[in-house]
Amino acid sequence: MSTGDKIENTGEKLKGAAKETAGRAVGNERLTAEGKADQAKADIKQAGEHAKDALKH
Repeated sequence: MSTGDKIENTGEKLKGAAKETAGRAVGNERLTAEGKADQAKADIKQAGEHAKDALKH
């Protein structure tokens, strides 16, 4: 996994966490769900990158 990919995934995960927190704070279920989805997407990307790295070695 390249450094750029790590930074991108971390940024996406942090953005999702912020959305989820904001959604909970204001009672916006849609924003909370979007935040959770962003975090899940980042986790899936990260898992894919780890799988690619494992196949290279």
